Amino acid sequence: MAPLTPDELRTRERVETLIRLAAPALNLVLAVGERLSRLVEPEDHEYYPPRPTPNTSEPPPPPSQQA
Repeated sequence: MAPLTPDELRTRERVETLIRLAAPALNLVLAVGERLSRLVEPEDHEYYPPRPTPNTSEPPPPPSQQA
């Protein structure tokens, strides 16, 4: 990858600064939205986990060792 020019470095620093300044406000928006959604509809009937978790109450059996 080629080294960045001074203009590109300045632009990158400005964008990173802007992101750093906006991050707390965006985190607040997400937190408020989550709280509001839980107040409006405490239980989401249409929710299903992205990956079903297996029942891990018992460990899987050891693999058979063939000699």
